[in-house]
Amino acid sequence: MELTHFDKEGRARMVDVGAKADTDRVAVARGKVIMQAETLRRIRSGQIDKGDVLAVAQVAGIMAAKQTSALIPMCHPLLLTEASLKFHLLEPDEVEIEAVVKVNGKTGVEMEALTAVSVAALTIYDMCKAIDKTMTIGEIYLAEKRGGKSGDFIREPRP
Repeated sequence: MELTHFDKEGRARMVDVGAKADTDRVAVARGKVIMQAETLRRIRSGQIDKGDVLAVAQVAGIMAAKQTSALIPMCHPLLLTEASLKFHLLEPDEVEIEAVVKVNGKTGVEMEALTAVSVAALTIYDMCKAIDKTMTIGEIYLAEKRGGKSGDFIREPRP
């Protein structure tokens, strides 16, 4: 398999996507923050001193998706057509995060979806760290992608 982000001399480069056709592309990423049950209860009931944890995390995730090319060196700047996040509060101690990112363009949005989930998780941590330093951020993964030259991908659930 050829490594596309290196030139013939082995130096990093941004891939030329100029000749590719614009197509609709979608990526779905997921991740989770595991915390103490009391922390989840306080998020659910709006009792975190810094404010509405999930509202702030949602804005942070959307902003992160839009800024991915400033964070990941070889990512192309994209004009996203959608970036949305959902949060599922799972008893007794987990916030599951799902990001959906869409674009009509020459390259996919997998990194934007993964970045959205990552920054949303970090924001949850930041908003709650005063009461729970044991939180764990994890299992961030690409769940699905549609469109583009490589076709569709749906991750099989783990057994």
